[in-house]
Amino acid sequence: MSKQTTHFGFKDVALEEKQGMVAQVFDSVAVKYDLMNDLMSAGVHRLWKRFTIEKSAARPGHQILDLAGGTGDLAKLFSPIVGAKGQVILADINDSMLKVGRDRLIDDGIVGNIDFAQVNAEALPFADNSFDCITIAFGLRNVTDKQKALSSMYRVLKPGGRLLVLEFSKPIHEWLNKIYDVYSFNLLPKIGQIITGDEQSYRYLAESIRMHPDQDSLKQMFEQAQFEDCDYFNLTGGIVALHRGFKY
Repeated sequence: MSKQTTHFGFKDVALEEKQGMVAQVFDSVAVKYDLMNDLMSAGVHRLWKRFTIEKSAARPGHQILDLAGGTGDLAKLFSPIVGAKGQVILADINDSMLKVGRDRLIDDGIVGNIDFAQVNAEALPFADNSFDCITIAFGLRNVTDKQKALSSMYRVLKPGGRLLVLEFSKPIHEWLNKIYDVYSFNLLPKIGQIITGDEQSYRYLAESIRMHPDQDSLKQMFEQAQFEDCDYFNLTGGIVALHRGFKY
């Protein structure tokens, strides 16, 4: 019987090996993750994340799950919105990223309504109908079984709740796609080498973006997971897209 495989960037790897390989990438980059985000996007990632918050319709008292929450950018923005009666769970499969996020939020004085959980998005350890909103920013492409993860997110959303997936996507203009390719495969790994001493992790990042489903394909995956009224917003010419789906 042949071994099941999946992609790790442009490589085919055994299905059971991908999670550990992704973990090594984020163990390597966790400490410099925020600095690299600012450098890679010229700070624009902060605007993408604020747009995500706007589309979340978060309100006081809401229960929010921020998956692949990493260093806490979205959790930090959600915390004052949901207030003392609400809760934000910053969740990540990677222990190194979760520690950096927890330390950062504590240092910023954001405590009280934020909890932390190390979880696998494919098998969320929460009760059915638990959350008003789930977000996952720049994390879905690293999940081994994305369809399984989307179904798991659907299960734990409350009726009336929404899922927001912010992720790198496919540029909508061919000229932009060409410039983006040059940047991703030539400049990005070199920046990673200079800042983090790790060129390979940022080469994987560029490859993983190209292997991620495009806008319409991901929308179909939302629908397959039973989400309704699914749509997406192209940001920065489609370099990034915010996908949205509802549970009724």
